[in-house]
Amino acid sequence: MGRTFNRKTYQQLLEWKRLQNGRTAILVEGARRVGKSTIVESFAKREYESYILIDFNEVDREVMDLWNNLTDLDMLFLRLQQYYDVQLHTRKSAIIFDEVQNCPRARQAIKYLVKDGRYDYIETGSLISLKKNTQNITIPSEESRITMFPMDYEEFRWALGDIATIPLQKQQYDARMSIGDGVTRKQMRDFRLYMLVGGMPQAVNTYLETNNLRLVDQAKREIIQLYLDDFQKIDPTGNAERLFKNIPAQLSKNDSRYHASAVIGRSTEMKTAELLQGLEQSKTTLFCHHCTDPNVGMSLNKDPDKYKMFLADTGLFVTLCFWDKAYTENIIYDKLLSDKLAANLGYVYENLIAQMLAAAGNQLFYYTFPKDDKHNYEIDFLLSRGNKICPIEVKSSGYKTHKSLDEFCKKYSNRIGERYLVYTKDLRKDGDTTLVPVYMTSRL
Repeated sequence: MGRTFNRKTYQQLLEWKRLQNGRTAILVEGARRVGKSTIVESFAKREYESYILIDFNEVDREVMDLWNNLTDLDMLFLRLQQYYDVQLHTRKSAIIFDEVQNCPRARQAIKYLVKDGRYDYIETGSLISLKKNTQNITIPSEESRITMFPMDYEEFRWALGDIATIPLQKQQYDARMSIGDGVTRKQMRDFRLYMLVGGMPQAVNTYLETNNLRLVDQAKREIIQLYLDDFQKIDPTGNAERLFKNIPAQLSKNDSRYHASAVIGRSTEMKTAELLQGLEQSKTTLFCHHCTDPNVGMSLNKDPDKYKMFLADTGLFVTLCFWDKAYTENIIYDKLLSDKLAANLGYVYENLIAQMLAAAGNQLFYYTFPKDDKHNYEIDFLLSRGNKICPIEVKSSGYKTHKSLDEFCKKYSNRIGERYLVYTKDLRKDGDTTLVPVYMTSRL
């Protein structure tokens, strides 16, 4: 294994092992190259006496065929131990099914393996839920699931050897304490590096080894190309790839929705829905749906036809913005690092906040309502907290006004809990609105 970063998924795996004690397998879902294989192998190595890792991207036909017949589990386990030269111990060993979507029969076998109870089972999967990979099998109910996201800002600081910054920011937020614009500027400089590098372990590792953003950009391009190749496999028409590549362009228009028809032309509603479902289930993208009635239980009022689409990693988003240009033309790197990001590039912050909210366990919703005959107010994100909703307006610089937020809170005054403006300055209050520096988004 390469460099192993400290990831929060490890604690989720520990909790699963302690609470389930073999009653379920666990499936770690996430986009390609997000670090699933590395973390589950590290977990198995540290938490079990022995383990077998079956990589279904590279496994021999002999191992693939084992899952076609489960009538004799004793023989199955014996052959696995001999093939991998590993001795398994009852209730003290784990078997990892890496990229299990490439062997649907192995995934279906989880039901019987868990019932047998001898070992723990950990699965990893990318594009795992696509109909193509599961249409001929029974999805096991004996399966817990967690989603692994790109490294969040705290994990990124850990990778840089910094364990102090995020706890101190949490203390500041909990106390609702201003620390001054000078310190905030320093915090923002550190945070902008995360915006550029992103949270894909390959990109973070490249930055740590080289301190060279050109090489980081190259690493991110390799990941994006891997995704594009995947999309071509599941959709040879190229429409899934086009939808993915147009995410920055659609967001840059500052429109209230993603217009799929503008990207792929006329298509049947069913075909477009299949493409969008594939993108969402690939975990490479994040969908933020319009909520027709902003209230608790927003999933009940989700408009399936009105949505925004973000990249799951803002580092990849920055690179995709300039996909057709050479690195030296990527002016966004210099502008971000020097805090000269133009206002019309504020959608980078919107993507980042979507990423941070999703990684913190939030479903993404937004809301628009008429301002006049030609214009709308827009609330960028809505959070549900208890029996109240918390609206979020996003600014890519300092704030002057937050008219959309004010009008929304007037319109739905009996539903509002906390109200936030996320921006690039110090934590402070402005009347009933809490102004939150963007690097504290995960605290909301």
